[in-house]
Amino acid sequence: MASEANGKVQTLFQEFELHRRMNCVLLNQFTLSCKYKGSGSGDYLFWYRQYPGSRPEYLLMVIPGSGPQIKERFNATANETVVDLIISSTAVSDSALYYCALRPTVTETHQTLY
Repeated sequence: MASEANGKVQTLFQEFELHRRMNCVLLNQFTLSCKYKGSGSGDYLFWYRQYPGSRPEYLLMVIPGSGPQIKERFNATANETVVDLIISSTAVSDSALYYCALRPTVTETHQTLY
């Protein structure tokens, strides 16, 4: 029984991935969504991108309810529970890890303590 349920989950996941890839190709854009639980007012949300072997790079900051933030091909929107990053004119070079972060984050280099 567990094997059958696991197979269904795997099938749903594959269909979801296929659907996302098809949308990316057909619409030439891709949306990443991040759910969060903030404190309400004063929340700041950030998107970062990281290529293999590189450090994360800042993309955009958005304040929930403030309207979309646009930088080149990146568009970020946020409400009280979800922040989206929409990448338009997608290309192979967009293949990377994407991170969302809540509130100000550390952007300076740190030294290792021994």
